[in-house]
Amino acid sequence: MIPIHDDNPTRTVPFVTVTLIVLNVAVFLYEFSLPKQYAEAFIAAHGMIPDHITREPSAPIYATIFSSMFLHGGWLHLIGNMLYLWIFGNNIEDSVGHFKFIVFYLLAGIAASLTHVVVDPRSAIPAVGASGAISGVLGAYLLLFPRARVLTIIPLWIFIRSIYLPAWVLLLFWFGLQLFSGVASLGVGDQGGVAWWAHVGGFILGAVLVAGERAKLRRATA
Repeated sequence: MIPIHDDNPTRTVPFVTVTLIVLNVAVFLYEFSLPKQYAEAFIAAHGMIPDHITREPSAPIYATIFSSMFLHGGWLHLIGNMLYLWIFGNNIEDSVGHFKFIVFYLLAGIAASLTHVVVDPRSAIPAVGASGAISGVLGAYLLLFPRARVLTIIPLWIFIRSIYLPAWVLLLFWFGLQLFSGVASLGVGDQGGVAWWAHVGGFILGAVLVAGERAKLRRATA
């Protein structure tokens, strides 16, 4: 299922979301402009490698947890992530505020990376992409706007259908797919591909952070 847009308008201009998209695109275009061997070296230097985090802990190694959030493995990887960030990120930024959204986004990305490290600590493959941080956005959206309608493309064999789905249906399906794929990948070894558990970790932290924020608001107004 591919979301296209939601029917959830915002009250403010989501300039943090737009800035994150611009940064991701700019870094990818730079990466794409490099000759193949230099692009591979760039990803190896700035991607998050679990084996380096666990064996060679240092400030530069830890910095890759942040730099990896702005790297992508290809056009489809980039476009898919930016589509999700645009559709769901603007509403979370509108709800929590611009500065808190920056902190929220980075914390979700950190949680995603650390979850990946815990599950696959000896992986020597650079983990890249904004999907861990964006997973946190999805977890927050599920709690804040479960009944928002999302126009979604559903491929059915050779047919393609677009329908509006409640956000909770789309996002729980997405999370269930990540969880199922993550469980299926356990014990497979260092196979590369999608860091499913990073998505799970980011999603859960996003939901937890928003739940905590809502609890504080309720106590303040009680």
